[in-house]
Amino acid sequence: MSKPRPDRAAEVLGKVAEAAGKVPLKDRRDFLMRGLALAGTAVAGPALAAADKESFMPPNVPPWTRSLGRGVVTVPYGMPSGFEENVIRRTVPWLTASNISSISFTPLQDLQGIITPNGLVFERYHAGVPDIDPGKHRLMINGMVERPLLLSMEDLMRFPSVSVIRFIECPANGGMEWRGAQMEALQFTHGMLSCCEWTGVPLSVLLEEVGVKKGAAWVLAEGADGSAMTRSIPMEKALDDALVVYAQNGEALRPEQGYPVRLLNPGWEGNTSVKWLRRLEVGDEAWYQREETSKYTDLMPDGKARKFTWVQETNSVITFPCPEKGLSSRGRYEIEGLAWSGRGRIRRVDVSLDGGINWQPARLKGLVLPKALTRFSLMWDWDGSPALLQSRAVDETGYVQPNLSQLREARGVESIYHKNAIHTWRVAESGEVTNVQID
Repeated sequence: MSKPRPDRAAEVLGKVAEAAGKVPLKDRRDFLMRGLALAGTAVAGPALAAADKESFMPPNVPPWTRSLGRGVVTVPYGMPSGFEENVIRRTVPWLTASNISSISFTPLQDLQGIITPNGLVFERYHAGVPDIDPGKHRLMINGMVERPLLLSMEDLMRFPSVSVIRFIECPANGGMEWRGAQMEALQFTHGMLSCCEWTGVPLSVLLEEVGVKKGAAWVLAEGADGSAMTRSIPMEKALDDALVVYAQNGEALRPEQGYPVRLLNPGWEGNTSVKWLRRLEVGDEAWYQREETSKYTDLMPDGKARKFTWVQETNSVITFPCPEKGLSSRGRYEIEGLAWSGRGRIRRVDVSLDGGINWQPARLKGLVLPKALTRFSLMWDWDGSPALLQSRAVDETGYVQPNLSQLREARGVESIYHKNAIHTWRVAESGEVTNVQID
């Protein structure tokens, strides 16, 4: 075992003492205690590094059991273990010209359950993240209403609130693979997808407060970011399950997710859930803004564009095994995956081991909620033979997730959005997993 380095400890203590002289007397004791702990780490560090060479297997007692750990509030806002440092959002450098108008992807392969932690929810910006002071922010409701309103955040939070668990998905999720398998990572094939508990005020409550005039049929949602992102929302959706939300997974929205307030249209294209919400205008027809004409439109096989496409259709993907997490040896494994539908609850998920020739029913795990991620699994005894793994989801309306041929027949090959085709992972004899396509 390496000997401690008292010189390193002395160096740290010297810096602590020097800095302590600049700290007010009333705070100096706590400061010095933290400094002593830091010096102790400097001494113990090499010893722990050397201990890595020893066996930590029982009955041996590992070094972390032989010492005190750090105290409360050492990390005022909880952070993951340093051993999870690779579980992060990632981006594809060539996907966009600038990170100001870009996308990051959720690491689905590393998550458990159905809730996406706030720090891992995928990002999509059209003009970067604005730094908004909630005390100065206002939400305006105007147009075809009896009583226009200008709401502060305090005003908004006085209305009755609800909390729901719902997924949010960019309609371009999987869009890079319309013409062929391209991304060797689950995070990049399906990672524009997250699921959270959202808290806010039903939009129907706010519309009742302002009094919608006869003939009103649409609501224009406008964001406060540099792009002034705007989308036309049909009144039916606004009165159904749309929410004006200010909290996510039990805390205030993160800036990248629309702080201090955003719109949430459950089950619909993520871009309709306008972030940094500043205005809701009620009108009698759609506004046909840039993001619903030039962008976020679907080309059909004949080259014409669909007028509006909102619902994120039933989809699923196997999250283990996947390219990031292959099989280490032959034996028994639990195939796991996620299914979701903008139409409602997932009713059934089937899994194929041979590229769609034969199917077996998977087990739905945990909560099965409408317009939320649903986890599924199937036990598998892998004998080392090559396999083609697929999942196929069916929602409560009877909609069956299509294969690639069926999807291309309906949408052609020039599309970007709404790629919900059955996905295939190839498992090699080595246990390596790669992305392939089967029509």
